[in-house]
Parts: sequence; structure tokens; C-alpha cells
Amino acid sequence: MTTRSRISILLAALWWGSLSALGFLVVPMLFVHLPSPAAAGAMAAKLFTVQTWLSIACSFLLLLVLKGKEAAALTPSAQAAMKYVVAGLLLAVLVEFGVAPHIVSARAEGGNLKLWHGLGSAMYLAQWLAAGWTLWCLSRSTPTGTN
Repeated sequence: MTTRSRISILLAALWWGSLSALGFLVVPMLFVHLPSPAAAGAMAAKLFTVQTWLSIACSFLLLLVLKGKEAAALTPSAQAAMKYVVAGLLLAVLVEFGVAPHIVSARAEGGNLKLWHGLGSAMYLAQWLAAGWTLWCLSRSTPTGTN
């Protein structure tokens, strides 16, 4: 396994693992343990922003690692993973800069919070799937027995 493939697997694991921990563990715990849904929602929004920047960093670095000098030697599944990296990156940016502002304004002005929250949740889930598929592709595509 090359250093490049190890780095790509670590980046994909960090990306998918952080999405998993935040979305399925941390945020639900906020709503259980904080005194009000408003306080939990405000903290969740801040955490999701941090997660967006982590997702952007991981996916951007993955693209750099996968498109380096050895790109021609990538396995077909590693090349396919790049599509999911780009999709996950776009979803992260769209949620942060397209959906999140609508959620904030819907809370403040009484807009359609349910619609925007549902759309953001669906896009977060799609990003989680893209990151997971990226990790799956990269981890199965590494040749064994090489350094």
C-alpha cells in the first residue's frame, strides 16, 4: 500500500467518521441534554459549520492526493471515488451557504423551517453516503503486498 493510498483512506475515514459522530451522536445528544430546543439548535448550527469546513478540507485534500502525479496509476474504484468526493464537497458547500441561511431566517422570521430543515438533513445524509462510499472505494481498491 502506498503512502498516497494510506493518506487518502485516512482523509476519507476522518470525513465520514466526523459526519457520523456529529450527525448521529452529538447533535441528538444536544437536544436531549440542553435545556431548550433553541439552545440545542444554536449549538448544532455552530457544530455543523465546523463540520462543513472539515468536510471541505478533507474532500479538497482527497482530490489533491487522488489527482497527483500518480493519478494515471489509480485503480478504477479509486477513480470512481473521486466523483463521490466532488459530490460530497458540493453538498457540504450547498448546505452551508444555500440551506443554512434559510434555516436561520425561517427561525427568525417564521418562514418554512420544516422544509429547509428537511432539505438540509437530506443533503447531510447524502453527503454522509458520499463520504462513506468514498471510504469504501478507497479501502477496497488498495493493492495488497506493495509498499
